[in-house]
Amino acid sequence: MHTSSQVVFVVDDDLPVREALRSLIRSVGLQCETFASASEFLNFSRSDAPACLVLDVQLSGESGLDLAPELRRAGVDIPIIFMTGHGTIPMSVRAMKDGAMEFLTKPFSERELLGAIEQALQRDTVARTARGELDTIRERYERLTPRERDVFALVAAGRMNKEIAAKLGTAEQTVKQHRGRVMRKLGVRSLAELVRFAERLEL
Repeated sequence: MHTSSQVVFVVDDDLPVREALRSLIRSVGLQCETFASASEFLNFSRSDAPACLVLDVQLSGESGLDLAPELRRAGVDIPIIFMTGHGTIPMSVRAMKDGAMEFLTKPFSERELLGAIEQALQRDTVARTARGELDTIRERYERLTPRERDVFALVAAGRMNKEIAAKLGTAEQTVKQHRGRVMRKLGVRSLAELVRFAERLEL
């Protein structure tokens, strides 16, 4: 099910194609923004909503394949659906290496395109949720003092309080106090949750 906040961006230098795609995409309840060039898309101020990019490979004076690495360099993480009238295996391999969700060869059916868009929007929604959760985890981690971070890392590595105390040169009771504060600040209630927290941070 689509929501009104989901957006599909279309980059194609052929006006009739842009208009046809916009009409199709809007017919299923999605917002659609169209652009005649990659640079026009790059300069557009995009909202922070689940989105995907439908991108023609052959653009006037430039290749749509060059846009994917540009987006990565600009820190824009968006699923891309490439479309082309003259697809080759090397071209599709390059597109997939650059993170393409789908590589459609014209003529393709409306069903194929809408199916690819559906999958791309689902992927972006999941990715955004995951990034939001990771941001929250990082914010909580930042609340820890340097010593609490030391204790956190050692607890997550499976060390016992007695071992941690010996390693840090402190009393076991002090380690227990630090451990309790770490659990509260991170919002976790068990050792298993704490370990998963550490894994998400890649500690």
